[in-house]
Amino acid sequence: MDTGHLPFTRPSNPTTAGDDDLSVLRLIRSRRVGPATYHRLVAEHGSARAALDALPAIAAAAGISDYEACPEGVAAAELAAGRKVGARLVRCDSPLYPAALRDIDGAPPVLWVRGDPAWLSRNPVAVIGARNASSLGLRMARGMAAGLGEAGHTVVAGLARGIDTAAHTAALPTGTVAVMAGGVDVIYPAENVILAAQIAEKGVLVSEQPPGTEPQARHFPTRNRIVSGLSLAVVVIEAAHRSGTLITAKNALDQGREVMAVPGHPMDARASGCNQLIRDGALLVRNSADVCAALGREAEPAGMETAPAPAPHPEPAEPGQIEAKILSRLGPSPSDENDVIRDLGLPAAAASAAILSLELQGRLLRVPGGRLALG
Repeated sequence: MDTGHLPFTRPSNPTTAGDDDLSVLRLIRSRRVGPATYHRLVAEHGSARAALDALPAIAAAAGISDYEACPEGVAAAELAAGRKVGARLVRCDSPLYPAALRDIDGAPPVLWVRGDPAWLSRNPVAVIGARNASSLGLRMARGMAAGLGEAGHTVVAGLARGIDTAAHTAALPTGTVAVMAGGVDVIYPAENVILAAQIAEKGVLVSEQPPGTEPQARHFPTRNRIVSGLSLAVVVIEAAHRSGTLITAKNALDQGREVMAVPGHPMDARASGCNQLIRDGALLVRNSADVCAALGREAEPAGMETAPAPAPHPEPAEPGQIEAKILSRLGPSPSDENDVIRDLGLPAAAASAAILSLELQGRLLRVPGGRLALG
């Protein structure tokens, strides 16, 4: 983000197609030039090359003496480092640059990517949450990501421990985007080295930082704006009251993205952020079907988290199929038995028999008040 103020007022425009990678990198890596200032400079001068030439005079007018733009050798070294690690530079004027991200305030002028950049624009939805996630939270993240992937969405997350890791892993078969706080070749946490390599093959790793950059605390909030900026919606699964996940949710709101949250128990601190988001107007979602419905897409069944829509004239189903439908409707919190049967559109007799069978198998629990929970 900006570290200083330079006197420009025109709206930001993409880098001109006539610019070269070296000029673009030199401008964005120059002292006191952050993404917003970069775009104002290009809008004022017409190109990154022209803005570079004007920078010393602009800095002098702002009272900054002996100003020098980023040396050509530094930018050339960054390009060489990117090639060495198999990364590709995608500029904001490239057709490969995701249009949704280009539209946000302070859009990254450049992205380094490892993998196929086409994934950045394939109906991306962010699935994020707590690093110290519960087992139920991880289960929800896996089911959510798998369901979204099967419905044609690319799952976006930040490669963090917990919810992010679970979401990336479940979405590998259908494509996933990992937004890095450091360079695309610096894997954090280190335990995700293998996962990152798989994502580079089946999705894409992306960062606005130069290759070789070790992630620092200041990088994570700026990384989060890319997570939300890339995405059609941000789905939050477990988040503490004060957490980086809520920063991403706020970014999403500021960027005009849909924010959705999975509710949790009021006594669980890991759910306080989600419950707060819902209280403040975020869409409550229980599964990928809810997310896809909100986005106008149809979700396919995926594991325990999918809740099939009720059919007005249900076809006869085998007992095992009915049991699977019932289990798919149940989540971390108990559900009313009558609601489950009605929502699934099941014949009452067949549903009751299946519920009894699941209870005897230990896969389902009856909770006081006529409610059901996973066993």
